[in-house]
Formats: sequence, structure tokens, C-alpha cells
Amino acid sequence: MSPQSRVLKVLNVISAVLVLAAFLMAMFYAPLEKVMGEVQRVFYFHVATAWVGMLGFIAAAVVSIIYLRTQDLKWDIIGLAAVEISLIFFGITIVLGSIWARPAWGTWWTWEPRLTTAAILEMVYLAYLLLRQGIDDPERRARFGAVYTLLGGLSVPLTFVSIRLFRTIHPVIIGNGGSETMAMTGSMVATMLFSIAAFSVVFVTLFWHRIRLGQFSNKVEYLKMKASLTEFTGTTH
Repeated sequence: MSPQSRVLKVLNVISAVLVLAAFLMAMFYAPLEKVMGEVQRVFYFHVATAWVGMLGFIAAAVVSIIYLRTQDLKWDIIGLAAVEISLIFFGITIVLGSIWARPAWGTWWTWEPRLTTAAILEMVYLAYLLLRQGIDDPERRARFGAVYTLLGGLSVPLTFVSIRLFRTIHPVIIGNGGSETMAMTGSMVATMLFSIAAFSVVFVTLFWHRIRLGQFSNKVEYLKMKASLTEFTGTTH
């Protein structure tokens, strides 16, 4: 694998600093929420990880269209990287949401619309990773991945608008919806936006690392296939 570029090394540091700053803002700058108390501070990371997770799934769908038009395997590497990183962030979103829900709703989990669609979204892309493992041919695997992520991307907007389409106890953060809109002070909004920006930078950094790893993995796979073909050809002679 080629050495990290200077820009990527700088991004590594910036990402760590931004996450630390977001944590400090959530703990000390944002005021204590009167009803939920300290546990509400989870909210800033819950929203930020949900944002980058959904954004990554949408990016994977866009990349899948590009692959289907170009048939260039580099887009399959990029799409797979987007899905894997997004799965991690969206999984963190679900865990943080459960931590927040326990004192707020009195339960770790309830099958209300937002949580249900979020769980389905996570399982859809987990299935994508598992199904890819069963396809050996790189081009067939890439075509399958492109079509799957394109169709899977349809579940992202459904998850986002679920609290506006159905009656739900999940709070609406932006705009009016079927449940009560969450009231935030100026410092709360600033902390939320900073956290979203911070985790967006972290996403880009991890995305870059995963693409580099994917490129290296493809080279290894190509060399293995070439070695197997050479061995098979030598045996037949």
C-alpha cells in the first residue's frame, strides 16, 4: 500500500481535534436540557452520526449509477467504502439513540416509525456486505453491488421522513412534523451544527482510508487470480 499523502495525514489530525472539540462543546458549552438532563448531550453525536451515515448511503447510490454507466471497477471500490463507513456511523446512531431513549422514553427500544425504518436500513446494507462475499467474479460482484445500493438508497429518504409521515414519539429536529418539534437554544444549535461538521470531516478521512485499503485489496485479489491462472496453465501443460 502506498504511503499516506500529506493531505490525508493532516486530515487525521484535524479529525481528532474536531471530534474532541465537539465533545467539549456538548459537555460544557451547550446548556443542560431542563427535562432530559445530562443524557440529552448524547443528542449532538446522535444527530451527527445519523447525518453522515445517511449521506454516505446516498453517495453510494450515486456512485452505483456512475459504475453502471462506466463499468469502471474503481467506482465499485468507492461505493463499497461508502457503505462500510456509513454502516459504522449509522450503527453508532442506533446505539446512541437507545442510550438516549432509556431515560427519555423508559425503554431502550420501541418499534416506532423512525427506529423501525432505521433498523431496516442498517440490515439492508448489512445484507449487502454478506451477499457480496458470495460472488467471486469482480465484475459480477460490482454489478450486483451497484444495483443493490441503488435500490437500497430508496430506504434512506423513507427513514428521514418517517417522523413526518407517521405519528411518532421521536422528536423532529428541523421543521414541523407529526411530533413535537424539539426546542433548542442558540448554543444548542451551534453545538449540533459543529458536531455535524466535525463528523463530516471524520467521514471523509475514514472514507479516504477505506478507498486506499480497497485499492490494495483489489491488487492482492488480482495477483491471486493471476497466480492461480498461471498455476492452472502450467499444470495443464
